[in-house]
Amino acid sequence: MMFHASPNETLDSNLLSLCLQPDEGVHLKFGVKVPDQGMIMGSKDMVFHYDSAFKDQAIPEAYERLLQDSLEGDASLFIRSDHIEEAWRIVGPLLQGQENPGMPPPREYEPGSWGPPAADELLSQGGHIWQRVCGVHGGGNG
Repeated sequence: MMFHASPNETLDSNLLSLCLQPDEGVHLKFGVKVPDQGMIMGSKDMVFHYDSAFKDQAIPEAYERLLQDSLEGDASLFIRSDHIEEAWRIVGPLLQGQENPGMPPPREYEPGSWGPPAADELLSQGGHIWQRVCGVHGGGNG
C-alpha cells in the first residue's frame, strides 16, 4: 500500500465496473488522499454514462449499429474467425459437460434480473456480496 491507514481506519478497495445495456457506462471508484488533511484517505467515484453524456443525441441500439455497419461493409465491430474458434475451444467442453447426466442443470433466472439467487449464495459463502454499481444510474443522475 502506498499510504498506511490508521488502526481505526478501513480503506475501500478500488472498483472498476463496466455497465452494459440498457445503462451503458463506466464507474471507477478509487482511493485518494484528501487534500490538505494530512494522511486522511477517502474513496471517490468517476462515473460516465452514455445517456447523460449525450442527452441530446440519439444512441443506436447495439443491433441497429451492427446492422448499419454490415450494410456499409464495416467489419470493425465483428469478431474475427480466430476469436470465434478460440471461444468454441473454451465453451465446447462446457456444453459437452452439460450433457453428462451427473451434472447439475444451469441455473435459470429472469431476464433483466441480476442473476440467479444461487450466485448470491455462492458469493456469501466467502463472506462477500456483489457490488451493484451498474443498473442503478436512473437516467442522468450518474
